[in-house]
Order: sequence, then structure tokens, then C-alpha cells
Amino acid sequence: MSLLQPSDAKQTAEAIAWASAEGDSLEIVAGGTKRRLGRPMKTDHVLDVSQLADIIDYEAAELVLTARPGTSLASINAELAKTRQMLAFEPPDWRALLGAEGEQTLGGVIACNLAGSRRVRAGSARDYVLGFSAVNGFGEIWKAGGKVVKNVTGYDMCKLQAGAYGTLSALTELCLKVMPKPETACTIVLHDLADDLAIPALANALNSPFEVSGAAHLPASAARRSKISAVAAGLGAATALRLEGPRPSVAYRIEAVEALVGQSARLDDAETEAFWSEVGAVQPLLTQGPRIVWRLCPTPSHAPTVALSIRSTLASAEFFFDWGGGLIWVSLDPEEAGPDAGAGIVRPVVKSAGGHATLVVASEAIRASVPVFEPLNAGLAQLTARVKNGFDPRGVLNPGRMQEAY
Repeated sequence: MSLLQPSDAKQTAEAIAWASAEGDSLEIVAGGTKRRLGRPMKTDHVLDVSQLADIIDYEAAELVLTARPGTSLASINAELAKTRQMLAFEPPDWRALLGAEGEQTLGGVIACNLAGSRRVRAGSARDYVLGFSAVNGFGEIWKAGGKVVKNVTGYDMCKLQAGAYGTLSALTELCLKVMPKPETACTIVLHDLADDLAIPALANALNSPFEVSGAAHLPASAARRSKISAVAAGLGAATALRLEGPRPSVAYRIEAVEALVGQSARLDDAETEAFWSEVGAVQPLLTQGPRIVWRLCPTPSHAPTVALSIRSTLASAEFFFDWGGGLIWVSLDPEEAGPDAGAGIVRPVVKSAGGHATLVVASEAIRASVPVFEPLNAGLAQLTARVKNGFDPRGVLNPGRMQEAY
């Protein structure tokens, strides 16, 4: 296995064209923090794009940033902070969860379409990609989109590439829409609500006109592990709602939301930032030690039933809820979960709730034998195969990362 380290788009194209001609496969990496996310791969070479790492252009007045995929999130956040702007989709830091080191990069976040708790209001990572340049499995440089929010350039390739986990093209440049950072933020915390009461309370707040930008529920076991004293106060479960914006607006909306859901503790700006970082990182709120971790996306109103159904069979199951119940993190004891990581129990329950399940943390052997992503029905499998064949028919790029066949 050789390590290929291109320094620009042309060299990236040459490397992929060479691999395609040789019939070889490539694993695309930059910071390497997400190598344990998805199915394990056996590739002939590693395509390291970490040298494609700089901010090409930043037009703060136009809320547009253009950067290469190997650019670290830390450097992007630092640059945006100078003008009080941010990546609105709040990319989470899963390094501790995945047992990874290194720096998170822009390309990795977009390729995996990762978004944090603000997704309930701001949308996902793919919603902020205005345009990009990439190299497909033929070794051809191509691009889509541009630097304006409303452009008509054919199919929406930005949404296709985001979440493809590098299986369709190797990104070489990304143009993103950024947003102003809120003047202040406050989180209200309700204590000791049962799951079946907390999720409707979150829904009530999210459906109000008061622009809630984070809605999470931590059962008592998860709440106790928080480093925020008002959350881990020994008062049982913690149900959290975040409000952001101008100070007068936040002050008014806090009162209005509390009138809907009840009086609560309040986290200030710094505590709010720390708490939602914990929620995004996942790992600090879960039982430590060897665990199986699932990421479930059911219909939010069914979230308590999903959790109860899984726990009734898998006694070791621990949960917490984000996205108003639209995201459930589940931690299982590996021995109890068994050789299929609990898939035979977890997936039917989530499917009955109109959702899907992703296996995030498990051994390499389990991730090789158990579908990591939700198995596709026949129609979607055919469509996915046709898309893959259009971009990378020889299976050069991250083969098997998402589905065994491609």
C-alpha cells in the first residue's frame, strides 16, 4: 500500500486516474478523524488530501467562504470568529466517540454531512454548500454550483456529494454559506421530566414562533455525566431548550417559552456553548468503556416508544435525545448486544417508527458483517448503484465504505 499526497487538484486527478488505470482502489483521508465511521475498507492505496488545506477566499460581507477540503475546522472557526460569523450547521466533534485523534477538516464534515443540535432550525451541512470542485473516479476534474445562494446550474450535485462519504468524488474545493454568530444565547433546563413528557414539551417549544435552536432531553443517567452543574444537579433528567439572537429578543423569548413549558434553570452564554458541545460530541454523556453506539432517527413523536421498546429487550441500553426526539443516541453493552450489535432488535423498532438507524461505534469485525447504514430497499439500491456507476464505475474511491457492494 502506498501513500499518495497530492498538493492540488491536478495532482489529485492524476493520482485517481492512475489508480483507475491500474484497477486499484483508494481510501480518501485528510485529518483521519472519521476513519472508523462507516464500514471498514480494504484499499490498495491511501489518498491523503491533507495538503489541500487553506482558505482560498472569505467574503464576510457576502457570507461566503471558499476553502480546500483539508482545511481544519479550527482554522475556519478562528477566521470566522474575527467577524463574528460561524458555520450555522454546528459540526459536531466525534473524535472522542470514535476514538480518533488529529484535526477535523472541512472536507470530512461535508463528505459525511454532519450537523449538530442546531440542525432543527438551521438545517444540515449540505444545505450550506453553494458549490464545489472535485475529481471523480475517472480522474476527471469537475465542479458544480457557485458562489451565489441562488444559482441554476443543473442538478443539485452539492446535496448528492454531501453525505456520500467520499464514494463518488474526491473534493478539492468547497464554497460555503456562513452565518452571523448570535449576539447571545441562553438555554433553559427543565428537571426530572419522564421521556414521554419531555419529548412533547420539546415539540411544543419547537412548534412555537420563538425560534428554538436546540432541543435535547437527557435522562437522569446522561444528565449526571454533564459537566454543567445546572444539568448534573442531581435533579434527575434534564430537558434543554436553546434560544439565540439579540439580547432583548432572547430575554423576551425565554419568558415566552417558559410560559409554554414551565419554569426552569437557565444556562448563560458560556454554559450554553459548553453544554451543546457536550451534546454534539455525544461521548461525554454516555457510559464509558467498551460500548456499541447507535444513532437513530425516528419520527420525533415516537422517540419515547422507541427507547422503551429497545430497553425492554436490551436492559443495558442507555439513551439521550436530540433534535426534539428526531435523533436518539443509544449505547449498548457489547456482550448483551451480541454479534449483530443489537441490529436485529434496534432496526425493526426504528423502522416501525418511520426512521432509520446507523451503527456508529462497534468493532471492525462487526462493522464488516453488520450493515452500518440502513439497508436499502431494491429500488433505492438500484438507484444508488446507478449513481455510483456514473461517478466511479471501477470502484476506485472509498469502495465499500457505505454499502458492501459499492
